[in-house]
Amino acid sequence: MSQKVVRLTLAAGVTVLVALLLLVALDGKKKDDKADDRPKKATANSAPSVPRLNVPPAYDTRRGWDVAAPSPDYAITGTSDRAGDPEQAGDPDRAGRPERVGYLERVGSDRFRLRTLDPTTGKHGWSGRPWRPLSSPDRFPRLLSVSKDDQDYFVTWSYGKLDTDPLKPPDSIVSLDIYRADDGSRERVVVPWTDSPTVGGTGPGILISDGKATSAVVDPADAEVVKVPRGSLGYPKGCANCRELTEVRAMTDKGLLVSGAKEFWVRGGWFSRKFAPKGTEPTSGVPASVAYGSGSGSGSEHSSGHGYVLAKWQKKKGSKDAATHEVWAVHDASTGKALAQARCRKPAIAPGDDPRLVVSPDGRHLVAGRLAFDLDEKAAYCFEEPDGTDPLTLTTVTDQGVAYGATSARDTADALAGGGSPVQVDLTTGTPEALAANVRLPSGETAGAGLFRWTDAKDVPHLTGYARRDRTDP
Repeated sequence: MSQKVVRLTLAAGVTVLVALLLLVALDGKKKDDKADDRPKKATANSAPSVPRLNVPPAYDTRRGWDVAAPSPDYAITGTSDRAGDPEQAGDPDRAGRPERVGYLERVGSDRFRLRTLDPTTGKHGWSGRPWRPLSSPDRFPRLLSVSKDDQDYFVTWSYGKLDTDPLKPPDSIVSLDIYRADDGSRERVVVPWTDSPTVGGTGPGILISDGKATSAVVDPADAEVVKVPRGSLGYPKGCANCRELTEVRAMTDKGLLVSGAKEFWVRGGWFSRKFAPKGTEPTSGVPASVAYGSGSGSGSEHSSGHGYVLAKWQKKKGSKDAATHEVWAVHDASTGKALAQARCRKPAIAPGDDPRLVVSPDGRHLVAGRLAFDLDEKAAYCFEEPDGTDPLTLTTVTDQGVAYGATSARDTADALAGGGSPVQVDLTTGTPEALAANVRLPSGETAGAGLFRWTDAKDVPHLTGYARRDRTDP
């Protein structure tokens, strides 16, 4: 089996583990496993029957696919031309890369394999080689996607310890396998890491952090790793808030996005104070979520295209509703410019994992909790009653500007699990429309299909995709 030795370039210096040790510990090679690292091509097989779930009418349950017992995480790569935009159709700079859905499946009792499929047809593409992660075999490894320089990657990762020397404490590492989405070729990267890590793909690099101010960035193209210590975060001058509760939040194409107790900045780039939305206090910004390119539903990560930062701002002191309302704005991750903003009652939304920013496949529409944005029209909505009650929780949005969600759901996970009352919203009008009570909401959206997570009567999880209906369809 071929295996590349990955370069590690860490600012603070680390111990590079021996590649052969990693092969034995992580791949768990068996007698019947003599294949190399080249991905396996798709093989012909009979298509399983596709369940007919109750879903919104925009999806055709006659045209779909189903995967049984996949990983909780799935990831989407690829881009597409903006649907229905004649000015952009055929533009070579807008040409799309084939969309792929990636998920993990079990191989035996303790190994896993990455598989890919075409979300429009359900046809399987390449499959990765089985490997044994560092984490417990009763849990799936984690999966995300990332894009750099028009090349898409799937990334699997796990965290654990290797007993390299019986006389020394075991080394804790983050092990990542980076797959090129177009051909499935794999690169393994190992990063020594002391604390429990947070790993994300929102940007042109893979960000590893301790949930605070220490981080490392992995370049998916050349496997280079750069560790960023707390003292190298480029704190803006005159920002006392920036040095309190400092946290590395995401990777953007201009550098790391970092926040303090209040205010946020991109290291070596822009500072939030200079891009406060109209009518807000310049020193009050707090980032809540970051998303890149296409939308990513619950249980998925999708990073491809332009970056956006969702942030909460306090209204200017003395304004008539400063005591009752806040401003939520979407910022360009490259420049810091506020692209659209909405006014919501407080404290109905608190920054954190929810609301999580979700982007339509073409990048025009965004939703997060009760918030929705149309960047082309610079329109923004906060779906709640005037007193802040009965809010919507939006989970997914399509290229056509149709958002799905539920009223009276506790959060996104609750809405996707069937909590609340399902609705759809046409963002061209901003008017919610009730759906049947038993309609299942899509957890993700690609250019050609909606993705649905569900569990059958035998407690087996499924990932099902249904093609979107053409406008000419009945």
